[in-house]
Amino acid sequence: MLLIDSHVNLHAPQFDEDREDVIARARQSGVGLMLNICDRVSNFDACYQLADDNADIWATVGTHPHEAKENPDLTVADLLKLAERPKVVGIGECGLDFHYDFSPRDIQASVFRTHIIAARESGLPLVVHTREADEVMWEILSDEHRNGAFKLLLHCYTSGAELAKKAADIGAWFSVSGIASFKAAQDVRDIVADMPAAKIIVETDCPYLAPVPMRGRRNEPAYVTHVYDKVADIRGWTREDTITRTNQSFFDLFDRIPQP
Repeated sequence: MLLIDSHVNLHAPQFDEDREDVIARARQSGVGLMLNICDRVSNFDACYQLADDNADIWATVGTHPHEAKENPDLTVADLLKLAERPKVVGIGECGLDFHYDFSPRDIQASVFRTHIIAARESGLPLVVHTREADEVMWEILSDEHRNGAFKLLLHCYTSGAELAKKAADIGAWFSVSGIASFKAAQDVRDIVADMPAAKIIVETDCPYLAPVPMRGRRNEPAYVTHVYDKVADIRGWTREDTITRTNQSFFDLFDRIPQP
């Protein structure tokens, strides 16, 4: 059965020495589709090139909240122009990170709103990073949702149950990463157990957050098999059912990608 890794960072420098081998191992493990996530607009060409070179890799365009300070004047037009590329299927990764505060919070919020507008105008799903910012995240999401609906993915979800419920009420999807397999992450597993069944997808977020039993290593897409298994365990689904359900959720969200 086709496995999907909905969030990879294959253009990251951690893969510079063996990128092609990493991609080959993913395919050997049954991963038939990978979504390479743009970390900042200035790095878009490197992100997109992998999608352009590989039939089974797609891409997004956006700027992570850590990097928002790099381009505080980012415009909707900037994002929409890059989103015209044929293998761009999402806007982001964008959002708020109040844990590290690598970019000023007001700039994070402003750049995030720019991404939301671009998602709304393009019809592409928004890939959202949120960490220790639940109250402001909901304030922005709810405010912008009143201006018009947009498709929304809360990726690698580790925030609170209240934000998860509110986001689900406006139609959000959620992606589960290897964090769900960490011993100390029972709160994450509890939230995964309550996520809407038709709105769950899986990811590695490689090269970060390798799942158990690979924890401590550099993560790679081949390890997504362990995330599927953990979701199956949490939800009480068979592995085959988990693949079928989460793959359908993925294609419902990223509907620019043709289903094989």
